[in-house]
Amino acid sequence: MGEQKGQHEKVQDGTEESKENPRLEQNQSEKPLSFMAMVVVTGFIGGMLWSSIGYICYFFSFTKIEPNIIFEPWAVGDWVDRWIGVILSIIAYGIISIGVALIYYGLLKKFKSMWVGAAYGIALYLAFFLLLHPLFPSIKSLKAIDYHTLITTFCVYVLYGVFIGYSISYEENELRHQDEKEKSGEVSH
Repeated sequence: MGEQKGQHEKVQDGTEESKENPRLEQNQSEKPLSFMAMVVVTGFIGGMLWSSIGYICYFFSFTKIEPNIIFEPWAVGDWVDRWIGVILSIIAYGIISIGVALIYYGLLKKFKSMWVGAAYGIALYLAFFLLLHPLFPSIKSLKAIDYHTLITTFCVYVLYGVFIGYSISYEENELRHQDEKEKSGEVSH
């Protein structure tokens, strides 16, 4: 009985051996995502978040452009207008948004201003309505779309650009700042 009590106290107090053993879960630190993985996750989450907000805007008639328009060139059938079409289009926007985030990462990651992200959102807006317009025949020309739809989609694109841009730029600057600290000897591992 006394022997069991001694072992129990030894486990509770923790021995030096258990505190230094790197194989124990308590002594393992969580490894952060690589920067590229963070960009991919940011893109995917951003695409899903802002396409969901686009659906809310469509539901409340702030815009006449239905977000499941992404399937218009390829999909046939009425499933696109049902709940499965909504879910799949949100996921599709998340996947496409990974590419959008990687483009931002490659070109604009070093800029600290949120205005760069807003400009990126405006560029995406113009690309969608001017360059990709032929892919989506149900979208009217930019001049023929009502101003509620134009303003709503413009705002969603700008906020999406700010979300992607600021998230990536912030993380880039944090990593750069951390590297500078490590090089100057302020932070030790």
